[in-house]
Amino acid sequence: MSAANLNADLDRIARAEHHDPFTVLGRHDGDGQTVIRVFIPDTSEVTVVEGNLPLARIPGTDFFEWRGDGGKVPDHYRLLWRDGSHHEHVAHDPYTYPPQISDADLYLLGEGRLLYAYNTLGAHEHEVDGVAGIRFAVWAPNAGRVSVVGDFNRWDGRRHAMRSRGGSGVWELFIPDLEPGHVYKYEIRNRHSGEVLMKADPYGQQHELRPRTASIVPARSAYRWGDGSWMERRTGADWLHAPMSVYEVHLGSWQRDSEGGFLDYREVAHRLADYVIYMGFSYVELMPVAEHPFDPSWGYQVTGFFAPTSRFGDPDGFRYFVDHLHQRGIGVLLDWVPAHFPKDPHGLARFDGTPLYEHEDPRLGEHLDWSTLIFNYGRHEVKNFLVSNALYWLKEMHVDGLRVDAVASMLYLDYSRKEGEWVPNQYGGRENLEALGFIRELNIAVHQECPGALMVAEESTSWPQVSRPVDQGGLGFDLKWNMGWMNDTLRYMAEDPVHRRYHHNNLTFSMLYAFTENFVLPFSHDEVSHGKQSMLNKMPGDEWQRHANLRTLYVYTFTHPGKKLMFMGTEFAQGLEWSSTGVLDWYVLDYPMHKGMAQLVRDLNHLYHGTPALYRYEFDWHGFEWIDCSDHEQSILSFVRRGNDGESVVVVVNLTPVPRENYRLGVPAPGSYTEVLNSDAAVYGGSNVGNGGRDLHTEDIPWMGRSCSLSLTLPPLAGIVLRPS
Repeated sequence: MSAANLNADLDRIARAEHHDPFTVLGRHDGDGQTVIRVFIPDTSEVTVVEGNLPLARIPGTDFFEWRGDGGKVPDHYRLLWRDGSHHEHVAHDPYTYPPQISDADLYLLGEGRLLYAYNTLGAHEHEVDGVAGIRFAVWAPNAGRVSVVGDFNRWDGRRHAMRSRGGSGVWELFIPDLEPGHVYKYEIRNRHSGEVLMKADPYGQQHELRPRTASIVPARSAYRWGDGSWMERRTGADWLHAPMSVYEVHLGSWQRDSEGGFLDYREVAHRLADYVIYMGFSYVELMPVAEHPFDPSWGYQVTGFFAPTSRFGDPDGFRYFVDHLHQRGIGVLLDWVPAHFPKDPHGLARFDGTPLYEHEDPRLGEHLDWSTLIFNYGRHEVKNFLVSNALYWLKEMHVDGLRVDAVASMLYLDYSRKEGEWVPNQYGGRENLEALGFIRELNIAVHQECPGALMVAEESTSWPQVSRPVDQGGLGFDLKWNMGWMNDTLRYMAEDPVHRRYHHNNLTFSMLYAFTENFVLPFSHDEVSHGKQSMLNKMPGDEWQRHANLRTLYVYTFTHPGKKLMFMGTEFAQGLEWSSTGVLDWYVLDYPMHKGMAQLVRDLNHLYHGTPALYRYEFDWHGFEWIDCSDHEQSILSFVRRGNDGESVVVVVNLTPVPRENYRLGVPAPGSYTEVLNSDAAVYGGSNVGNGGRDLHTEDIPWMGRSCSLSLTLPPLAGIVLRPS
């Protein structure tokens, strides 16, 4: 290298503009001698430890050189220097190490087929030739220079400039002797504009507690899982025909410590498991726990996709949380957000100075409602990032399934957009073909790599076959939230009972499509926030009637075909709308009506899980039959739920405050029936009208198209469940 070229290269490194520092720094053999060249600002002398070889400063610079017989120096030598504070440093020279990421991995990343990309990109403990350190890798194809900066190099982008892996767009650097626990970012210089950005690691597995935004070099997890039997059972579980009752939780506001602070993952694991078991739920669904900077976003504006939020502890703490729930027999689902990401400057937005993870055209790349950015699903590396992220939570954190947020916004190019604000697909349609391809690839990968894991779509439109296999033309999800049922049901329940006769079809319409998808019946956080009121205060009437209406709604929900989901606080009829900044109003359980509501939900959970007729065929007409869906004048619904071998239960719901004496009901078979649940029971806060304490015998009176019938007392604003005895 000529002196002029060398000086130019040195100048570019000193200005943090060099794209390939390995051509200048480190050890170079040639012309019968070895040159060692390093760049260390804020020091007066540097020595190669092996042989005690002093390096000479290149005049007027912070570069130091040694020239001599290379046989005196090992391939990976150590450097000794003192900084301006007279602290001594000894470390191997990072610029003596060859590339550490295989060409095969880079090829697969470019193809979008590096399923476990989180093992390649990001920061990882690594060892080369017996020397331990940290290997960093990041995808930034439009960068002219990328450096690792952190508390170990005074955040100086000149110090640890990375190696470009050419057309792959990946930059990597092995920093020997560095240990886990350091905070870091990537300093990225765009090759076209010269703009310099400071970015957290997209694949970072641990991040600082907000408002700080740096990534943390993670230690290799030493966590020892104890949920092996759970994971083995999960692989072969027949979830289609098993009960599934989900308790949706926002960890920050479920419960807090005595000082009002957040519980850590370990503390909340024990409290939550005890409560969930007592209440009879079989799954917990967590609102997003991936790292996010803004508390009021509830976790839906993610900046650290691979990191459990540090608000509640470290990654092993989250592993403990999942492990503990599994060992107590509780499944764990996680809200997952692949539809969009925020514009925070340390996050994915314009990651290398260009729209990289997002589309350049705002008509494709920005959610106007949420002021967030949309992933570019047509880019292989972006799809790879998201698929790898899904597998990370399922594999590394043992999560049992992902509830995929805002699927409808992914499927439609014109989602929440006016004419002229969106770009049609290549065929002129509104379907997002690239997102469709991503969703199908995602679900195929999850089901191949994580048998038994569940993929649940929050999808609010009538898109067909959301929960049908990809090879049958579906999207490949296992389950879909039934938003239509939820909206129709709540709209009906909000009506004064005197008007409900005119809205009867809002309750019966769901059965016209109930088995077109594998549905979850959701009363989620979205229904009790943003001015929508609590579940209790959606109900009409005085206090007693509101509680009675809500109890009736819950009986209807737990006996209607479909898996169940309730948001925290709705199980005891919290009066106030949910706020993420506070904590649930647990004190209301001191009041009989709220205590009774919680007892009803507990009993409904146990009835549901203990009655195969209520869960065996939740996605099949074999499990459901109307007795009478047309009694709109009295606002009464009645139906049969069936399991195997003729097992059945009868459900009757009276949606007016008028008790119905001697109500005749046609039933499937003659014999005796027992009232096994009545939401008007005194223990639930009801008026104790009903049929308890005596067997009900059929009479040979044909009714409702059946050969025999019962004479019942229907309590006001209540649901009852009858079992053949």
